[in-house]
Amino acid sequence: LTASDVEKQLFLINSVSMCPVFQDVHVMIFIGFGFLMTFLKRYGFSSVGINLLLAAFGLQWGLLLQNIWHMHDGKIRVSIEKMINADFSTATVLISFGAVLGKTSPVQLLIMTLLEITIFCINEHLVVEILNVSDVGASMTIHAFGAYFGLAVARVLYRPGLRNGHENEGSVYHSDLFAMIGTVYLWMFWPSFNSAIAEPGDPQLRAVINTYFSLAACALAAYATSSLVEKKGKLDMVHIQNATLAGGVAVGTCADMDIQPFGAMAIGITAGVISTVGFKFLTPILASKLGIQDTCGVHNLHGMPGILGGLAGILAAALGKKDGVSPGYQACGLASSLGFALVGGLITGLIMKIPFWGQPPDQNCFDDSIFWEVPEEEEENEERLTHGDYSKNKTEA
Repeated sequence: LTASDVEKQLFLINSVSMCPVFQDVHVMIFIGFGFLMTFLKRYGFSSVGINLLLAAFGLQWGLLLQNIWHMHDGKIRVSIEKMINADFSTATVLISFGAVLGKTSPVQLLIMTLLEITIFCINEHLVVEILNVSDVGASMTIHAFGAYFGLAVARVLYRPGLRNGHENEGSVYHSDLFAMIGTVYLWMFWPSFNSAIAEPGDPQLRAVINTYFSLAACALAAYATSSLVEKKGKLDMVHIQNATLAGGVAVGTCADMDIQPFGAMAIGITAGVISTVGFKFLTPILASKLGIQDTCGVHNLHGMPGILGGLAGILAAALGKKDGVSPGYQACGLASSLGFALVGGLITGLIMKIPFWGQPPDQNCFDDSIFWEVPEEEEENEERLTHGDYSKNKTEA
């Protein structure tokens, strides 16, 4: 065998061995994120359906842009690892989608996907390739970036007419139950997400173990905090759907570092507490004081835990938990991700605000029927046409 043949065989073996991890990440993108956003009572079709649309478009665009820096003879060599990275680029868009859920058209969201992945790839190349920042679970480059990009877009697209809420901006029993499907899938597969691109061997195993412990500790902290901040000690399903996942976000940056289970659990507990408190107290303040209408609360699930993950990575680097990692460059990676997200989000929001992209009016927000054929809507209309006039005449009589 020539050296080229050996290289090709190793490439194929590595790709096949990564297939289960790729499938885990794929499930998170298409089922986890999609169903997590089905909590709105009249927006389930859009949550799952548009999630699929954006992800299918985004992974293709991300695969092209992420690998434009690494072409071989003018071509991109496709591998399982590169497909996983393309899914990661799509995750940033789906996070941002949560911030503007129910208030944008599919065309607006496709434009956001195109621009956000472009900006994400530039930032990722700068942070990972040039600054050599360690962010294996992408707390900074995916979660913090996606959250603050989406919040910046939401600020530009602020709707005064929704200042006091909307009748459809809420959940019912079955919609919250569907959303928990997304939560459970994300919770189960998050160790694969954080370890997917880690160096094989001990670093990859550490990433799985650290994420495992962080998620478990975070879930307990979220349940406890939710019971403390709610009346009569009851649990709030919004907290359980989201804050239980914050540990996976927060431990991402230092997932492959030697922080020990204690360190991972400390990160998870902190993430669970700040995420739950954010949902209870901070989200209303962002809406009323700053004009940021964050539909899914991505600031609490991805934004603050993403920053926490970046800070944990800086501390872990300073304590020598991973060789060759500089705390200064880790800080630069966090600053770069936040800067690109906020500036890019503001520019993207201004482009999305152009009137002819089909943005739904205030009264039709959070409603599938404006973009989808909804069976129950057709039945209601038929019922109204059949009995509406008779009921009206009977009442008048």
